[in-house]
Amino acid sequence: MLRAQRALCAQAGPTAGGWQPLRFDGGAFHLKRTAELARALLVLRLCAWPPLVTHGLALQAWAQRLLGSRISGALLRASIYGQFVAGESVEEVKGCVQQLQALGLRSLLAVPTEEEPDSASKTGETWYEANLQAMLQCVDLSRDLVDSSGPRLMQLKVTALASPRLCKDLTLWIRRPGSCSELNPQRLAEAMDSGQNLQVSCLSAEQNLHLQASLRRLYRVAQHARAQRVRLLVDAEYVFINPALCLLVSTLALHCNRPQEGGPWVWNTYQAYLKDTHMRLAQDAEAAHRAGLAFGVKLVRGAYLEKERAMARFQGTEDPTQPDYEATSRSYSRCLELMLNQVAQQGPTCHLMVASHNEESIHQATKRMWQLGIPVDGPVCFGQLLGMCDHVSLALGQAGYAVYKSIPYGSLEEVIPYLIRRAQENRSVLQGARREQELLSQELWRRLRGGGLRTPH
Repeated sequence: MLRAQRALCAQAGPTAGGWQPLRFDGGAFHLKRTAELARALLVLRLCAWPPLVTHGLALQAWAQRLLGSRISGALLRASIYGQFVAGESVEEVKGCVQQLQALGLRSLLAVPTEEEPDSASKTGETWYEANLQAMLQCVDLSRDLVDSSGPRLMQLKVTALASPRLCKDLTLWIRRPGSCSELNPQRLAEAMDSGQNLQVSCLSAEQNLHLQASLRRLYRVAQHARAQRVRLLVDAEYVFINPALCLLVSTLALHCNRPQEGGPWVWNTYQAYLKDTHMRLAQDAEAAHRAGLAFGVKLVRGAYLEKERAMARFQGTEDPTQPDYEATSRSYSRCLELMLNQVAQQGPTCHLMVASHNEESIHQATKRMWQLGIPVDGPVCFGQLLGMCDHVSLALGQAGYAVYKSIPYGSLEEVIPYLIRRAQENRSVLQGARREQELLSQELWRRLRGGGLRTPH
């Protein structure tokens, strides 16, 4: 494996004569063991089967009753859990991180927390405080386990620290005319700094207390992450709470994203499948520039398409999403072009993660980086999910680009519901992974026929 890796690395890197598109033809699969390829093919085919994704939680409970916890757990660990999860113990996570590093890939740790919008708090503040400790531990893991040769990143889900109900009420208030004087990043940042009681008129006394506690939790995670030199990538969620999430991210940015302190330490996520994303991204980039703040962006297509459309139909409101996949891809392309130009103009004060499994988007990003003179190891990186899109991730990583794999970790009980919900949200990605399945099949068939070590292109 090491010999093959060195051979591929010798072929890697941008050419001096001009940009050459990377080949996502599965050539880098030779870096992986046959057992890994076989498991990937099996799991991806299973996940592309709609009934399994739709009824995943019920099927898990049925298997546990029929086979018992021990056998059903072993089957999950050998399949879905093993494919998409780093592990449960620190040693297992460390092993996964080191394996990725050997392949030229970096790790983006994620705490698998789940709370559905509009649900009651699971156990009140106790649940959110437990999530706070999990996030602080994730910062420490990111610091200790991730190779210091590149920036350390981790994912942060705001609704693990603040209730979706609070975020929904704040969003309703933000959208009201004249609310900006009461709810703005400067006021919330002052409350974070001083710890003083913040009263928002649209909230009940209990919600105001929860807002105070939520601000304190977010501030602790951001401060700890900055101290440990770990950058926080905040997840976007649903349209009806995203304005509140953006308000909270903007508040943290005032504290953490000053260029002289190495910012941006807090990044926001922008979903290209929403109609207004390009406009908001342009406005936010300009606002950060005017405020003298560094700006960090994770650009995704988006995962909540079906739920957003169903919610709009139920409420009788305009559908906030793009009409089809092609329109979403055009939106992604425009947002990508906007951000790459920002990076070229602003330099290290502007950071971008191109979070995509789409080969055309990756080709666009690498070509424009070359045209704009953005170095492959500079402020632009790429992101894909652990266990998916390895034919793209490996090719990028071996060519010298910074590539992060989003890796959840934790026990089966914690992670399986998280994985099933992510699968339900990413049906189109799972069902669209046919090309990866074809490449896996070709490589496995080549090995079964006795093919030797494939020479890198």
